Amino acid sequence: MENKPIIVDSSFSAVINAPIEKINIPEWCFTLPEHEYQACSPAHVAAGVTTSPDGKRMSINVEILGGNPMVQHYIETVSEPAHLILESVSDVFTPTGRVTILVHWEMSVKKIDDTTCEFTNRVISRPTEDFMKGLEKQGIPFELFKIQRQPVSIYHNQSETPLFAKSIERHALR
Repeated sequence: MENKPIIVDSSFSAVINAPIEKINIPEWCFTLPEHEYQACSPAHVAAGVTTSPDGKRMSINVEILGGNPMVQHYIETVSEPAHLILESVSDVFTPTGRVTILVHWEMSVKKIDDTTCEFTNRVISRPTEDFMKGLEKQGIPFELFKIQRQPVSIYHNQSETPLFAKSIERHALR
């Protein structure tokens, strides 16, 4: 995935008012009720959990970003209480058809003091070959698409990060 060009790489942080010892990001992610996922962004439509063909946990998220519905199939690749990395080949439904993009979603916490942590939410998206062919068919240069897509994706990450932090905090303190 690293050799593909980047569409968006955004990272935002927020404070969690809970001791790091009580935080378990994978547990939060894979038990997150749908209504709580929806409360973290107006773009969030649905969330569920299943397993990948090789038996790894998978979070299925549906969002609408920039008017385009997306179905994300996040498979855990790193799973530690303070660090979760999920990888997805996500479906994007555009006016000209369905394409896929690669999404790397990384969440982590680091201790600030005995009662607070800093939560970081990082999302990196990259095009698949399928996606590049779709842009080519429409005569859209990749750089133009990237420039248009970044504000929507960056705003989405920026606005959901403090709400995810509050949700993780509630989960840790219950």
